[in-house]
Amino acid sequence: MKFSLVPAARLRRLWSCLGLSCLGLLALPVLVPPSAAEATEAGWRQITIPVSPSNPAAIPVALYYPTQTPARAIPMGSFTVRAAIGAPPDPKFKGLIIVSHGTGGSEIGHSSLAEALARHGYLVAALRHPGDNWQDHSIWQQPPGTFFTERPRQVSRVIDALLADPEWKDKIATDAQGPRIGAVGHSAGGYTVIALAGGQVDLSRIGAHCETDRKDDPLFCSMGGSSKSPPATTLLPDATDPRVRAVIAMAPAGVFFTAASLAAIKLPTAVYAAERDRWLVPRFHAEWIAQNVPHAEFHMIPNAWHFAFMDRPGTPIETLDGDAAADPPGFDREALLAQLRNELPAFFDKAFAQE
Repeated sequence: MKFSLVPAARLRRLWSCLGLSCLGLLALPVLVPPSAAEATEAGWRQITIPVSPSNPAAIPVALYYPTQTPARAIPMGSFTVRAAIGAPPDPKFKGLIIVSHGTGGSEIGHSSLAEALARHGYLVAALRHPGDNWQDHSIWQQPPGTFFTERPRQVSRVIDALLADPEWKDKIATDAQGPRIGAVGHSAGGYTVIALAGGQVDLSRIGAHCETDRKDDPLFCSMGGSSKSPPATTLLPDATDPRVRAVIAMAPAGVFFTAASLAAIKLPTAVYAAERDRWLVPRFHAEWIAQNVPHAEFHMIPNAWHFAFMDRPGTPIETLDGDAAADPPGFDREALLAQLRNELPAFFDKAFAQE
């Protein structure tokens, strides 16, 4: 979902029945036979990273992984997961890919992309960000900057847990640099993966941007894009996780990254922008990242709105930018998602092969 400061009560209304608490609405599974070219299917399990001295909040995680068990279409709230629930995993994975949703989102909003990565041989961990998901918005009651520091740390805690878990750690491919780990994020999740790659936030950039560009980036700036009481220290701590070796940011929030920190990113990076994104106007966010990260791939998706990278919800989801299930006239979301289901695995295959 989008990066925004939205009142908790309103977000609860907007994202009602988005996450896994709607499992009571599950319909009977429908068998989805694998194609001849895709003998491997996606398995699915839910795990929870428990509270610990290094993890202050439990983190629900949806795991997608390659399996030989036939998949089934399972409605989960507003979305549908097409996977083999609880199936035995294949003995080895190409690597681990983390999926980070946007503000107010859930771990199943990008299920079709996670399934494609799993079918291609990757273990995919889609986390539900504590304090910043469809059910829980408490991160916005925390001190300024908490959102920016906690989101990437939560991803790092998921990586810590999976690399220590005897059921999963030895299945993840390694090479001379260690485990092969990548990350994909949408909107605030796009921010998150760029922060993991080395992007550093300067909160003063938000206020300066909204003073000069508010009329051109109105949704971002109206939802907490500027602060009357900025903190004394605006340059936030580096959240880089050196274990993350390739990232894809889709419609990312990015105006707050310093140019110097983006220029220092050396790992393979791909940035996707929605041409008609009204929430995070590309020239201030996605393009700012792509222009400053050396050798970043940049993909502008014509005629797309902000939610184009998310699976289409089966029911309308009201947002401050309209229905998350809606697209501009003439735009084919399924065609874009089909394209991404090919491009994301190919990007990570290439990134890891080059290292």
